[in-house]
Amino acid sequence: MSRLATALFAILCVGLLLNPRGAHASSDTGEVWVHVDTESAVTEVWRGEQRLMRLDDVAFGRGGISDLHFRGDHTTPTGEFRITRFNRESRFHIFIGINYPTLAHLDEARRRGAMTEAEYTNALRHGLEHGEFPQDGTLGGYIGFHGIGKGNPAIHRDFHWTQGCIALTNEQIETLHSVVTIGTPVVIE
Repeated sequence: MSRLATALFAILCVGLLLNPRGAHASSDTGEVWVHVDTESAVTEVWRGEQRLMRLDDVAFGRGGISDLHFRGDHTTPTGEFRITRFNRESRFHIFIGINYPTLAHLDEARRRGAMTEAEYTNALRHGLEHGEFPQDGTLGGYIGFHGIGKGNPAIHRDFHWTQGCIALTNEQIETLHSVVTIGTPVVIE
């Protein structure tokens, strides 16, 4: 088996271990999961098929919504993710990171010719070595949920202003932070 095939197989196995049935399957298992509706600018937290909370008037990337976020394009990516990290000392009050880009995003970028074969192979290698794909590659990264910090609440209310993240008020991010953990599924659509 070639090194690339071995790497792909290993990443696939890790992905299956972390997300064996997909984020939507969480509605069947009673697991807590997060749904982001980009059309209505709402983030909801669910336990199985029971909605626990609704957080209205969230802001997205000023570049709009896209199935692929590229470094510097300020879009919010869609897809199925998992929460991977928390930063309680963020300048945006609290930051809750997700695993963007995923293998599906890398595969799509390569298919579209947006990543060279070398970039793709290097991203796979990085994923194997570090447990996540590069956050500063072609597809960017550092995507997640955050508050507004000391920002202007009126700007948050009236504009999509982020570089690709999902922004909530400081109170909303505290509420979200209180119910999610590392590994919580997230669906952005």
